[in-house]
Amino acid sequence: MTFLEIWIRQFWQSFVKWIFCIYYQRVDDKSKRISANSSPRPTSVNYHFTRQCNYKCGFCFHTAKSSFVLPLEEAMRGLRLLHEAGMEKINFSGGEPFIHQKGRYLGQLVQFCKRELGLASVSIVSNGSLITEDWFIRFGEYLDILAVSCDSFKAETNHLIGRHRNGNKIQTGDEGSEHLESLERVRGWCRDYRVAFKINSVINVHNVDEDMNSQIHQLNPVRWKVFQCLLIGGENQGEEALRNAEKFVISDQQFETFLQRHSGVACLVPESNIKMRNSYLILDERMRFLDCTNGQKTPSPSLLDVGVEAAIHWSGFDEDMFFQRGGKYTWSKSDMSPSLLEW
Repeated sequence: MTFLEIWIRQFWQSFVKWIFCIYYQRVDDKSKRISANSSPRPTSVNYHFTRQCNYKCGFCFHTAKSSFVLPLEEAMRGLRLLHEAGMEKINFSGGEPFIHQKGRYLGQLVQFCKRELGLASVSIVSNGSLITEDWFIRFGEYLDILAVSCDSFKAETNHLIGRHRNGNKIQTGDEGSEHLESLERVRGWCRDYRVAFKINSVINVHNVDEDMNSQIHQLNPVRWKVFQCLLIGGENQGEEALRNAEKFVISDQQFETFLQRHSGVACLVPESNIKMRNSYLILDERMRFLDCTNGQKTPSPSLLDVGVEAAIHWSGFDEDMFFQRGGKYTWSKSDMSPSLLEW
């Protein structure tokens, strides 16, 4: 190795070390300021422990850019840290949370959070396609709320959106209602195993004119969360994104018109882009809070490395908007009316 090569290697090593020192000094400085500043409480946390999914929704804002999943023990350690910091509710999402280990990993986390940590609420957001009755038999008692994502009650619209299994071509007739059949099936299991049933819908150009009143009344969810299609840089917008959701975006007025059409649905909970963007505490697969304030997801240091209080200051979390949008509600099935758990 020549003198020049040795010098370049030493220079590069020193440069990398300098960068890391600056980064971790910023983390340390942030931690030192916590005692002097008001720290948001992680009352409700959304843990996207996997980015993998068997669907290909065109507007997805948490895409399969990594296959990493924490070891179960590490995930449990992080959840315990969150509980000690004040977490009352955990929501498991993805990707598709039932895809990893066929739902066994998810079930163990659900059981741990309810039985070991004693959280008031444990919930899941899923597309519903991989859920089995055996999962409910084993883990249903520990789950408070199961939300199934359903953007349309028309098979052809689901096909346009991409809400179907990868590799499966959805037909436009009755045979193309696989996702809707999953929705009905999971709704029945929620009733049988006393899990509160919820529906999440993303309103976009393909469903903004649809009338869903009849189907929502028939399914009778405890909550129908209606989101305005949201752009997130690096996820569904921009050169580094795996999706291009710009063609799915609707205007504020279009969203408001959809809400007015469904104003008679008592369980409807609307969330515009303004309400949604910064009012969620989102953890990625490495337990890093994701800051969306600049229109993209900027990760914090992992709470497993720096603790919850230090990491949460990098989250961009708008706690006031969280409460303003009704982020805290009756979320434990033990506090719900028995009629809400029945069909």
